[in-house]
Amino acid sequence: MVHEVDEELREIKREIIESRGLVIKTNNLTNALSADIKSIAKRQQTYERRLSWNSATAYIVFVVVVFAALKLAWDARVDQIKAETDQRAVDNERLRKELREAQKRDEDRARAESRAAQFYDLVRQGKRADLVEQWEAMKKEPLSKAETAIFSDAVERAKNELAGQLYQQGMDKVRVQRWQEAATAFEESIKHKEDAAIGPSVRLGLSEAYRHLNRQKEAIPILTTLAENPVDKEVHDDALQLLAWCQMDTQAWNDAKNTWRTLIRRFPESRFAAEAKMQLAQLQLLH
Repeated sequence: MVHEVDEELREIKREIIESRGLVIKTNNLTNALSADIKSIAKRQQTYERRLSWNSATAYIVFVVVVFAALKLAWDARVDQIKAETDQRAVDNERLRKELREAQKRDEDRARAESRAAQFYDLVRQGKRADLVEQWEAMKKEPLSKAETAIFSDAVERAKNELAGQLYQQGMDKVRVQRWQEAATAFEESIKHKEDAAIGPSVRLGLSEAYRHLNRQKEAIPILTTLAENPVDKEVHDDALQLLAWCQMDTQAWNDAKNTWRTLIRRFPESRFAAEAKMQLAQLQLLH
């Protein structure tokens, strides 16, 4: 009986020892689990904090990108509006300039039409001198092609007629030997129309007037040109005869002899041929 009680006590003692060991193990496991939970909670907090920072950074980056995009879009729109404004300003200035030019053209044209009407009155009235005098100023007006052609023809006719009238006046003065007045008339005739059909005759008359005014040095170049011009053949012998006399007046004896020889050679049937031979013979005898 005592033996059984001892045996039960030992069994109870053993169970108590095992229970104690189990409690210790359980406590250790509990402590370990608590440490693991704390570690997990700490890692979770770190993760959540990092996630919060990442979210905040992403949000900030997003906001910056959005504002940058808005800024670029705004700047582009501002530049576009500024460019359109500048272009409209340029267009407005161009249109204003074109308007001013159009107004000026209209004013110029109106003035030109008024002056053209006045100029045409001169044509109808036959005021040749006024036509010629006003033509240079009239050419600067914005005339039409038809007006320019009509007025040009009228002025040319007026110049030819004036040149002819002045030539006749010069010849009238030559007949009465009023040489200065004759020279002035011939000079005015040439001034009005240098290339007139009567130009060679006018220059011949001017040269004769110059000779009688003792201006042979001015007459000689004119006569030389007339004598050498193949177009003005009708005055060649007259020019040579007058040229020889001018050369003799200035004592250019050799030139005079050559001119008389040229006259005899080129125009043996001329009314001046006999005179040329006589003058040449005298020059050869005396000089």
